[in-house]
Amino acid sequence: MSKQRHIIFGGDGFVGRHLAPKLVEDGHEVVVADIVKSTLPHYENGVAFQHCDVTDKRSVEAIGIGPEDMVYNLSAKMLSPIQVRAKRHDFFFPVNYHGTVNIIEAMDAAGAPNLVHFTTDMVYGHTLRYPMTEDHPVAPLGEYGLSKLRTEELTEEWRAKGMNITLFRPRLIIGPGRLGILEKLFKLVDRNLPVPMIGSGKNPYQFISVFDCAEAARLGAIHGCPNEAYNLGSLNPPSVRALLTKLIRHAGSKSMLVPTPGWAVKRTLDLLDLVNMPLMDPEQYLIADEDCLLDVSKGERDLGWVPQYRDEDMLIAAYDEYRAKKAGIAPPASSGGRKNDLMEAAE
Repeated sequence: MSKQRHIIFGGDGFVGRHLAPKLVEDGHEVVVADIVKSTLPHYENGVAFQHCDVTDKRSVEAIGIGPEDMVYNLSAKMLSPIQVRAKRHDFFFPVNYHGTVNIIEAMDAAGAPNLVHFTTDMVYGHTLRYPMTEDHPVAPLGEYGLSKLRTEELTEEWRAKGMNITLFRPRLIIGPGRLGILEKLFKLVDRNLPVPMIGSGKNPYQFISVFDCAEAARLGAIHGCPNEAYNLGSLNPPSVRALLTKLIRHAGSKSMLVPTPGWAVKRTLDLLDLVNMPLMDPEQYLIADEDCLLDVSKGERDLGWVPQYRDEDMLIAAYDEYRAKKAGIAPPASSGGRKNDLMEAAE
């Protein structure tokens, strides 16, 4: 891929902060378009910043996209913090859907055809086929997944008009600087409290490293933004029970895993959600005891993308970051679990 300008909308966020320096290393001019500029070191190493609110059409147009520019849309509202039912649509759709509309329309006006766009595996909803390939039926269980599905439908319309748009559907992204719902788990482990599981814990739990997501975005651009969707997840994920057992051992905790009747827990969480006291988003707990496993082989076939990080190591690295933060110690920026090729065989 020849040198060009790469614009990353939402690029000061989780995936963007790892994608931007990769693109600089490749010799590209990189512009991060986001609401707030952080103190990330890549701004001292050639990455430019432009203020942009993707919900504001004029703000997006002011970025000045050119016809040769490569564009990435990483801007999104996520499932954390948890929202009450009545606020979910207005929380997710302005950024996730309308922001995408603004970006694509600005690209069209500029004659820029190439876009890498991140959606979510939550477009699938309940598991109907195992493992889930990219042609699995889509039926999101809430406003977050729905907002992302609407962007996928939007991209189909623009592909028909000549755009090249690659979609990535990641599982729960994990890595330095982002704990989210995991912080609740780590607090239980730290306090030696019981750790309840929704169901028996025999089903697999699959993460995806932020580093692997950044590499997928880079490869999508290198391959000319194929008009395809790609699952992003780890390889050979362990069961929930095995994953949590390893974390507890690593932490030296006395916490015990407590299996629960999945149906009973879900109905209780449904009730709490109904009375505006949600502990989790329905899109999280409704599939918690299902065999949700993304097949990621298409990414390898088309893009040469192979995930490099194991779930156990990603979770432990996140826990270590949590402990370091509590102790007032800054973790290394590159922490996120060791790569597969450096790992011993899974236990």
